[in-house]
Amino acid sequence: MEPAERAILETRCFSDVDADIDLSTLPEEEKEELGAELAKLEDEIATLRQVLIAKEKHLAEIKQKMGITPLNEIKHNFSKSWHDMQTSVIYKKTQETLNNTGQKASAALTNVSSTLSKKLGEMKNSPTFKSFEERMETTVSSLKCKVGGPAHSSGSFEDVLNSTANASVQESTSGNRPTEDFGAF
Repeated sequence: MEPAERAILETRCFSDVDADIDLSTLPEEEKEELGAELAKLEDEIATLRQVLIAKEKHLAEIKQKMGITPLNEIKHNFSKSWHDMQTSVIYKKTQETLNNTGQKASAALTNVSSTLSKKLGEMKNSPTFKSFEERMETTVSSLKCKVGGPAHSSGSFEDVLNSTANASVQESTSGNRPTEDFGAF
């Protein structure tokens, strides 16, 4: 090994090591052995890098032949991760807790709904509601009489609205509306 090469190897070899090592104290024979070992290791590393690059190329070719794309790999990894998460103990406990909470909330809403229906049914049968209902029927009947419709009380609220709308249309076409001055336009 040339002295210049040895100096380069020594510099490269010991550049990462603590600066406390004094190369001048090592015998020449040991320096040469270390330099040779260093050169051998660097050659092996370079060879391994080349082998790794070649294997990665071969892997890519095989994946291409099989139709495995990077997107497919991402999808597969995501699916595997999702499956792993779903089979985890924490996920199962959380799912169980949420199911129990949902069932309790559903039961509570069902209870509120039935109570509300019961109270509305009671309210509909109460004397106050009956009185209000009778007043509404009387009002509807009187509106029908004023509008000119038949005076039976079995008409629906929609019928009353329709007859009121018809009466309004009849008034507007008969000229009962005040005239407006559109001359300013």
